[in-house]
Amino acid sequence: MFKFYLYKFGQFLIRRISLKQAYQFAICVSDIQYFLSFRDRRAVKNNLRIVTGSSENLNIQARAVFRNFGKYLVEFFAIANDLDEKFIRDRVKIVNRHYLDEAMAKGKGVIMLTAHLGNWELGGLVMGMLGYPILAIALSHKERRVNELFNKQRELRGVTSVPIRQAVHRSLSALKDNKFVAVLADRDFTSSGERVPFLGREVLIPKGAALFSYKTGATILPTFFVREADDSFTLQFEKPICPAFSTSGQIEQKDLAVLVGQYAAVIEQKIRAYPTQWLMFREFWDEKANRLADIGERIV
Repeated sequence: MFKFYLYKFGQFLIRRISLKQAYQFAICVSDIQYFLSFRDRRAVKNNLRIVTGSSENLNIQARAVFRNFGKYLVEFFAIANDLDEKFIRDRVKIVNRHYLDEAMAKGKGVIMLTAHLGNWELGGLVMGMLGYPILAIALSHKERRVNELFNKQRELRGVTSVPIRQAVHRSLSALKDNKFVAVLADRDFTSSGERVPFLGREVLIPKGAALFSYKTGATILPTFFVREADDSFTLQFEKPICPAFSTSGQIEQKDLAVLVGQYAAVIEQKIRAYPTQWLMFREFWDEKANRLADIGERIV
């Protein structure tokens, strides 16, 4: 319950000050969290060391990760309420929109594949404002009221959250109706993912997007909402990924692994390009530690 009241206090405060002041407040709180949270700080540094291949400037980069997370929360709770066409026109650059149009034209739904990078939540809200309402598969927070708080914010601009336990049926139904399903594909919470190379090491990557694509023929559209230096954003659509169907009509394991590997490579490329925007506060390659942590905590 503590996190709920903490989020509510933050929500109350940032709605009553300017965005610039809210960012300053977020940076201050994030710096405090950086110094107090040894476990998260160590995890972020270890992740950055692998992503960048260097141990230089780890303190600076790790602190930037914490600060970007603070800004992510400010934007989710403050901008979401005032999001309008002017905000998109003034502060959002859209790249490769033709990929979105091509995926939609196929009429089999679109799997919007993204990662815990930039501000994926705000990106979903922007998509809703652009006229593309999204069904987002979201890991439920262990605190019900926190979960409801986040879901309410998402629904402000046309994003419908679906918990993992209901994801298969509702996602397949949405795709068959030529709708959008958003999937975070950079961390496997079920231990049933596909093991593929990722940032130089093998790790389990969620295979849900690949399975949905094979079952429905939906295009996988890698989509990222990344922060620029002036806190504006770029909505980036990458080249669509489509499954190669086997002549037997069955999903071949080798084909599934290839498809997961294809979108893992796109996510890898983005994380390397924006390492301090990868908001991952668990040691990504320590799968045993992550499973133990997930028993007691759910990250929205």
